[in-house]
Amino acid sequence: MGYLLPAEYVQYGLSAETTDDWVTMASALIEAHCRRPSLLVMQYVERVRLTTGSQELRLSYRPLAAANGATSALVGIRARYGKPRRGELADTFREQIAWAFSVPGSWTDLDLTTVDVDMATAQVTLPMNFLGLSYNEVEVTYTSGVDTIPPAIKVACAQLVRNAQATPALNVKSSRMDTMQVDYFSGLLVDPQVQVLLRPYVAERLG
Repeated sequence: MGYLLPAEYVQYGLSAETTDDWVTMASALIEAHCRRPSLLVMQYVERVRLTTGSQELRLSYRPLAAANGATSALVGIRARYGKPRRGELADTFREQIAWAFSVPGSWTDLDLTTVDVDMATAQVTLPMNFLGLSYNEVEVTYTSGVDTIPPAIKVACAQLVRNAQATPALNVKSSRMDTMQVDYFSGLLVDPQVQVLLRPYVAERLG
């Protein structure tokens, strides 16, 4: 989708003659830079391996957003006490108890009311399980994105269009932009100013 409407082109510094393919190209570059399929509210599933003794994790896609009238961005969480990796065995005795009860490898659906989530920082804190063992792997289903496109994203989109139009190799009269060519120049088009505007929406820990 385009992050600028045709009626907004002039408002954000583009000429009235700007064609939609420029905005479509710029919007695709925004999504590629942010490493997400869209900046609008979408549902994501993320599996995270926790560090030894930690019951906290930070989700990759931000900002968190509640969808469809929900009060929280969390849709579902399941966790497990998986077999520890080398160097993660903190308590051999409790480890043996866990194996006796077949806890390792078993996924448990957590009650969302027992999970604390900070909507501003996307920090999630999990409860301890019944053996007092810390979960070391968790799968979170949640929603993230924006309901309406904020001015910062629109400014970034317009700046990308201006950057592309100012690049001679891209400044061609065509109804369709060449994908390979846009990819080649993407590092030049997404300048530091655009990167600052998009920073709150860039996915972390992915790739």
